[in-house]
Amino acid sequence: MGLKIEVILLIMSVLFFLSILAGKASSRFGVPALLLFLGVGMLFGSDGLGIQFENIQIANTIGTVALCIILFSGGLDTKTAEIRPILAQGVILATVGVFLTAIITGVIIWWVLGATMPSAGIGLLTSLLMASTMASTDSASVFSILRSRNLQLKNNLRPMLELESGSNDPMAYVLVITFIDLIKLGSEPNYWMVAGTLLLQLSIGAAFGFLLGKMSVSIINRIKIGNDSLYPILIFTFCIFIFSVTYFAQGNGFLAVYISGLVIGNSKFPHKRSSLNFFDGLAWMSQLIMFLTLGLLVNPSELVPIIIPGLIISFLMIFVSRPLTVFLTLLPFRKMTFKDKSYISWVGLRGAVPIIFAIYPLVENVPHARLIFNIVFFCTLVSLVVQGTSLPLIARWLHLAEEPKRLRKIRNFDVDFSNDIKSVTTEIEITPKILENGNRLMNLALPDNTLVVMVKRDENYFVPTGQTTLVEKDKILVITDNHEALLDTYQRLGINY
Repeated sequence: MGLKIEVILLIMSVLFFLSILAGKASSRFGVPALLLFLGVGMLFGSDGLGIQFENIQIANTIGTVALCIILFSGGLDTKTAEIRPILAQGVILATVGVFLTAIITGVIIWWVLGATMPSAGIGLLTSLLMASTMASTDSASVFSILRSRNLQLKNNLRPMLELESGSNDPMAYVLVITFIDLIKLGSEPNYWMVAGTLLLQLSIGAAFGFLLGKMSVSIINRIKIGNDSLYPILIFTFCIFIFSVTYFAQGNGFLAVYISGLVIGNSKFPHKRSSLNFFDGLAWMSQLIMFLTLGLLVNPSELVPIIIPGLIISFLMIFVSRPLTVFLTLLPFRKMTFKDKSYISWVGLRGAVPIIFAIYPLVENVPHARLIFNIVFFCTLVSLVVQGTSLPLIARWLHLAEEPKRLRKIRNFDVDFSNDIKSVTTEIEITPKILENGNRLMNLALPDNTLVVMVKRDENYFVPTGQTTLVEKDKILVITDNHEALLDTYQRLGINY
């Protein structure tokens, strides 16, 4: 047994390492890291190097926990000031938009499979179930691609896309569970009861998320923990607790953790910055584990028979059902331009969430469950390849991309400042050009609102004064009021940015 555990740990470490290298390669070549994670999992799977992983229950558990962490982390990183102007649009897309996408896509799937795979005998209800698994924009994909590529968008598009992707999974989850129940019942459903159950679950999830988020902040601010490193663990505990309690209260746990993340992330509490950094890393690891697991679960040879219907469904979703849904749901918002709505239509990314939802029919032994899983997996691959790789290109083509605020990353100073401190920090290496007007700190042409707070010389650190003599290759830690002041600092020192 010991050897087996050691072998498992060795395989996991190799998979993690290759996935991290894949993530690094993604930023260089413009391929979504999540697609490469899936690729690593498929490479090591049963049709690749032969790792046999067919435990649907474990995959379902891993996916649920990972999605819970990703949604909570997304809420923590979202600023309410940014989403307030686009709250109505985001909420409508996350609810009505998901419902319309499921209905339109379900009819498309029913028609396509009827024309290309008539022997499968897929009915409308099964088609609607398959469509529901893919009805939401995947939060892991959107957060990962927008943030890793540092894609800055005009007209509040980025916070709206992040709000939609972070809050629309609960609606898709409720639809998936509802259609599974309808298929298993095999009788005429009571649509009013279904609608009432859906609204009740979302309402309970929203209420529990807000109230338990407020309670969590109150406890964090009141409790005195001697070990500061336990604060991120405490917040993680609240995340899992909120999800579980909401589930037992018959509410939607995914919506609850996202809203509680919003509440906690926009409140003040001790060691907030370190806690946010902890969840950034935890969310990234959750994505990695989730995509590796899903990659191991699929058998690529089973995807071959569904390539043609999978391609047709994928492109009809990208070019018909998603745009039609976006333009219909955003019709009341006349200030939004055609270009804005077109870009929102293009960011209908599929990712891990549809695959996780496609596991549910397998767990419940729904007829045609494996076919549902394979088509959803294939459509996810197409979405990541076609849409995921082209988000920056489409944004530039539609003239919606802004020049990102480029900061020199702090590498030599192990310091971090709270987001509540409205300032910008960077590090600068001293060059002969900077010292042209003199080698003392007071001789540097710095704006009045810019301070040099620390100097690194070789391996030594010290706090400077105006009389401090600077030498070439020194590293200085600079703090200033805002990004514009930092650009002014760069310009005065003759630094290219």
